[in-house]
This record gives sequence, C-alpha cells and structure tokens, in this order.
Amino acid sequence: MSVAMLGLFVFVASMLGTLVVIAIGVNVAGRNLPKLAARAAPPPSTAATQPAVAAAPGASAPSAAADTVVAAPPRFAPPDARKIPDTEMGAVIRAGEQIFLRTGLNAKAFVGNSLNCVNCHLDAGRLAGSAPMWGAYPLYPAYRAKTRHVDSFAERLRGCFIYSMNGKAPPEGSDVLVALEAYSYWMATGAPVGAKLPGSGYKKLVKPPQVPDFSRGQAVYESKCALCHGADGQGQRSGEMQVFPPLWGPQSFNWGAGMHQVDNATAFIKANMPLGQGGTLSDQEAWDVATFMNSHERPQDPRFNGNVSDTRKKFHDSEFSLYGQTVNGKLLGTGR
Repeated sequence: MSVAMLGLFVFVASMLGTLVVIAIGVNVAGRNLPKLAARAAPPPSTAATQPAVAAAPGASAPSAAADTVVAAPPRFAPPDARKIPDTEMGAVIRAGEQIFLRTGLNAKAFVGNSLNCVNCHLDAGRLAGSAPMWGAYPLYPAYRAKTRHVDSFAERLRGCFIYSMNGKAPPEGSDVLVALEAYSYWMATGAPVGAKLPGSGYKKLVKPPQVPDFSRGQAVYESKCALCHGADGQGQRSGEMQVFPPLWGPQSFNWGAGMHQVDNATAFIKANMPLGQGGTLSDQEAWDVATFMNSHERPQDPRFNGNVSDTRKKFHDSEFSLYGQTVNGKLLGTGR
C-alpha cells in the first residue's frame, strides 16, 4: 500500500471510530468469551457522542443532479460503547463487538471471504440507513420469504454467515452467535419491540427515468468509488485488515446475499456512498453504479442445484437479480 493510501486509511478509521481495533480470539469450542473479551481493546465505537463523519479526502463533490435528498431521519440512539458494563454480560457484549468489527479474524471458522460485518452495517452497526443492529434486533422473530418460515434473530445471523460472508453457519448456541446476539441486544437497549424504527433499514428508491446502464455505472464507479474499492473492485487491505471491502469476485458476498439484488445495493449506495458523503449521488447514478457492481461474477449461491437457469427460477425470479442473466456476453451465476 502506498503512503498516500495508508494515510487515507488512517483518516477514515479515526473518523468512523470502528476500524482501528485490537483483535481478540474467539474460542468456538468452549465458553471462554469473558476471558477473551478482557483482552480486547477499549471499545472504539463512540458514534453516539461524535459529530457526523467527514468526507474522505479525494472523494467527489456532491452531485448537482442528486434528486432524492437522503436526510438523516429522527433516529433511535444506541447506548455509547463506552457504557458497556464491566460485568460478565458486558464481557460477552464486548466479544460480540470485536467479532462484528473483525469477523474474519474472530470467527474465522465460519467466514469464507474477506468481509466483516461492519462493511455493510457501518459504524460498528450503529449508523442509521445502513441496517443498524439496533433496528434489526427488535424485529425478530419474523417470517422471511427467503427461508419460508419464522426466523429467530440467531437464524438471521446464521444466514449472514452463509451468504454475505460466503461461509458456513455457526452452530446454534455457539459462542460466536451468543456474542453477536448479546451485542445486538445491548445496542437495542430501550428500543420498542416489534417497531420498525426510522433508519433501521435501507430506504428503497423508485425506478429511475432511464433503465440502469452498465457503462454509465462504470463511469460513476471510476470517478467516485474506485478510490476506496480499487479499479478492479477488490478493495484495499492493510496487513490482515480489510480496510475497504471487495465488491465482487471470490472474496466478496455470494449470489445468495441480499446485496446482490440491484435495488438493495442501490438503496445502500444512495444512503451511504461515497463514504462520508451519503446522499450525494443522484438516484440514477446510484442505480447505474449498483447495476455495474452486480454485473460482475461472485461466489456461487449455496442453494445452487446444479443448473443456473433452474436456480434462478427457484431463488432469483426477480427483475432486480442479475443471477442467470447474460451481461456483456457472460452468463452470471457460474461462480467463476
């Protein structure tokens, strides 16, 4: 990594307060979380008391064409990470925080790519508009069309490991799941059960005036995304830390992850990207760049039944999924 890029990493990490962490090991086989958590660094997340994130150096200026203003909604305020209690419960909460921030290191047995939970759930799972954990936890148990049954919160977490992390689900009751549940439970302290809070999910956008276009999306990507995610979309690393996540390819989320759907990716990008400048892309730009991103190959859907066309019919029968579609002469969904 160049000196300039390392400087960018340090700046972004200091402003978000979530990337600079000291990893702890998680003993999956035994119940050693309190002991492990005691070795963790002081919690880095203090977003509840910090000002808004500043724009990353070199990021593009706000687009004059932005047509949907993504205003910060009145939001639930999760407790300050510095207030995690110094108790046995607090030790498990801290362990969950460290798994959330450094998933590949602290839950290595269950992760198959280089992503961390925090890559999609920004600011240690706190940021409104990026599927914060305080918004998700109170909504479970819930019926999910994806699984076709009522999921517990633990089942929802297991699905994240299978699809977003391209790994395997931790066993029910495992230390990893218990720690992540404890962290999410603590983040939702005071939140009403069963209520969808403002900022708890992604605000879906209506279809744009023009059909989303790969070439226009590529131009947006090159001018406003490649600085962090790289010209090849593979992100950036600093040692063992994945500073900016890969957006496609073998180390990204697989075809079963919700982010592979263009409408979901559009909503996330519009609200949160470029980093620190969410809401500055126009709706059309967000749709175009999401289409560009999801027109690249990624790991196979774990539900693959041996035939791309049949798998699409069963699991991807949506106008927003490019799985099983041909883009630029290539059939997507081969896993290559």
